Amino acid sequence: MRLKNALTRMLGLWARARRRPPWVTVDQMLEDARRTLVRVTPDEARAAQASGAVLIDIRSEIQRFNDGEVPGAARYPRNGLEWRVDPSCEHRDPAVACRGARLILLCDEGFQSSLTAAAVRRFGLDATDVIGGFQAWRADGLPVEPGRPADPGS
Repeated sequence: MRLKNALTRMLGLWARARRRPPWVTVDQMLEDARRTLVRVTPDEARAAQASGAVLIDIRSEIQRFNDGEVPGAARYPRNGLEWRVDPSCEHRDPAVACRGARLILLCDEGFQSSLTAAAVRRFGLDATDVIGGFQAWRADGLPVEPGRPADPGS
């Protein structure tokens, strides 16, 4: 009887593990992410940066090189950001991976940065993103510098 109960229990656990999670669309993911954020306009991001917030540009090197860069923004492409902002990671950047910092993420149009900011908040960090991303920043006439090659190690 014990063996039968153990097998039944194991089969139940295996069946639950194999179930697919509910399907979700990218629009639902974006909506869920944005529900956790207090998003900022480009002007608000610039003011926050002037007051000590860390603006993090998560666009790719080629996007930054082609379109330009925001003066003073940290540059961490999306594919390595978590390792730079996780306060417990040995590869963290101490300037951004601290729970007292306010992080404002910037992507090209404000979609990828919303998803990323929601993920960064899971580290216990104060993170949000810029509505409209870099394209809105530039359209609002805010400062943009010519793009430059990536920093080694970024």
